[in-house]
Amino acid sequence: MTLAMLEDVVAFGHDPASLDAIARPGAALAIWWRSLPDDLRVGLAALDLDTIDDLSVDIDAGAPLDATLRDAGYPDALVAPLAGDIGLLIRRHAALTGEDRLRLRLEVVETDACRRFHADYVTLRLLCTYAGPGTQWCRAAASDAICEVPTGAVGVFKGRMLLDPPTVLHRSPPIVATGERRLVLAIDPIRNCDGL
Repeated sequence: MTLAMLEDVVAFGHDPASLDAIARPGAALAIWWRSLPDDLRVGLAALDLDTIDDLSVDIDAGAPLDATLRDAGYPDALVAPLAGDIGLLIRRHAALTGEDRLRLRLEVVETDACRRFHADYVTLRLLCTYAGPGTQWCRAAASDAICEVPTGAVGVFKGRMLLDPPTVLHRSPPIVATGERRLVLAIDPIRNCDGL
């Protein structure tokens, strides 16, 4: 699949403002192609996924996350850089949606539970894989051409509440057979979450 075939529905960029492209009427996915900051990357590489709890919290944009991450078992050395990065992504999502109250999920994924390509029944979903294989996506009309939002990069997917039928689908890559695990952040507006 060539970049020209994608540019009508998928936008790529190397700064946080790249995600603003999701506001274009035909855009179905905006990707901020980034590398994680060094302190966050190093902290995540040392993280034992068996020692942390999954998080699902409703939070106001700008609210501190440090205590929430500590309570979930994240080590002190990782709390500040991870809270800072998640806080940045919450603020970006709030700016995109106009919603100041958001639902944040930070989960260790070990199964193939979400292995089918789909579009969520939300307005906008922000996904960032902090560890393990990134979220896979494809055009709905070309599901055999599978692409990936790389680990550390940020994808904002337009959901069915804004684009139905969807033009881009996504999934958690099948990992059970590989023994890999993923640490994935998902952010949604709360008022979109009742139907999930």
